[in-house]
Amino acid sequence: MAKPTPLSGFPEFLPAERFVEQEVVATLARTFELHGFANLETRAVEPMDQLLAKGETSKEVYVLKRLQDTGDGDAGMGLHFDLTVPFARFVLENSGKLDFPFRRYQIQKVWRGERPQAGRFREFTQADIDVVGRDTLGFHHDVEVARVMAEALGRLEFLPGFRIQVNNRKLIQGFYLGLGASDPMKVMQLVDKLDKLPAEKLASLLQSDAGLSADQADQTLALAQICSGDTSFVEAVRALGVTHDLLDEGLAELAAVVDGCASITDDRVRVVADLSIARGLDYYTGTVFETRLDGFESLGSICSGGRYDSLASDGRTTYPGVGISFGVSRALVPLLQQGVVRASRSVPSAVLVALTSDDGRAEAEAVAQQLRTNGTPTEVAPKADKFGKQIAYADKRGIPYVLFLNENGPEIKDIRSGEQVPIDPATWVPAAADLRPTITQNDALPISKDQK
Repeated sequence: MAKPTPLSGFPEFLPAERFVEQEVVATLARTFELHGFANLETRAVEPMDQLLAKGETSKEVYVLKRLQDTGDGDAGMGLHFDLTVPFARFVLENSGKLDFPFRRYQIQKVWRGERPQAGRFREFTQADIDVVGRDTLGFHHDVEVARVMAEALGRLEFLPGFRIQVNNRKLIQGFYLGLGASDPMKVMQLVDKLDKLPAEKLASLLQSDAGLSADQADQTLALAQICSGDTSFVEAVRALGVTHDLLDEGLAELAAVVDGCASITDDRVRVVADLSIARGLDYYTGTVFETRLDGFESLGSICSGGRYDSLASDGRTTYPGVGISFGVSRALVPLLQQGVVRASRSVPSAVLVALTSDDGRAEAEAVAQQLRTNGTPTEVAPKADKFGKQIAYADKRGIPYVLFLNENGPEIKDIRSGEQVPIDPATWVPAAADLRPTITQNDALPISKDQK
């Protein structure tokens, strides 16, 4: 069999890289659960009419079809491209069994048939939190999901910093209405391209495609340039001289989110009001989020979401929600590929039990089991090589300790310092920092063009 060629867009991890991903997922899950979010896992497949209900044809859904199609009902299904569509369906199916407001988190694989590039994959992991209500949902949940995600990202101390950018659709829509724009949604969709187009080009499109005058286009761009880490943005918007009731409501809500997150943000994780954030999808109705990773801004938003007043509806009851989704793979894969983050060892083992001879394997296994009973991950050397080779074997895999079965009893060697001491395997445990692999950030890497 010829050596297989990797499939583009379907990332796989080596064991040390997989440990980093698992640590990210576990940290996110612990944080979400601290705030009372219950875990869900929904099926990978949804009916095509539900996947495409909101016009998401651009997501290039992977269609499910049996190779031997016998017409038994498999047709018309596809793999989910996000976790919001299956969550909306789940809420409708189980509304009678759920207590509202319902708070859930999901960390699952999703599939999207788009062109692979940096930070974009065909199979990837997302981590979502949402709060959904029945008919109504208090605005304080907008503040809550922002705080919870900011806290979760802050706990990922081995990753670069994050900037959570927050805006409010009511604010920008009210501003456009106050300007006299005839099609605020079209304006919003064009402003959403601001990070991809020069301001001059966008000003021209606002006039040609959205029917704004030159002065209105200038005002629209002036609004989009307002950004602050506190509520000073309110006065900056007021200074533009545009008034509208919806604008007032949006300003108050955005100020509440920024104020509500102030106590938990720091230099690594910031929450800023950024009025260039529009989120072009039409189902967002209030707060909207995007997030950039420090030094890797070219990846685009790696954590986004917002308020949607109609997550789902059965014709009688409407289920409004607010949520935010962190692209685990989108943020993590480029960091691992570039060596920005790494695990201290490629195996869980903290101890390697050396073999004096192949006949001593049973004794070595018994000692290893004593260490495992105390919670110390331990493995036995694969063969009775010279001790120098067994130490080199441990060092190559990052295992910090080698245990020797000497005539006077077991001795443990810290191969980093060279210190070797007698121990009782029934009671000895390594230092807490050595018990599991640790994750470090490689500060010695050259600065990428994104970081300049």
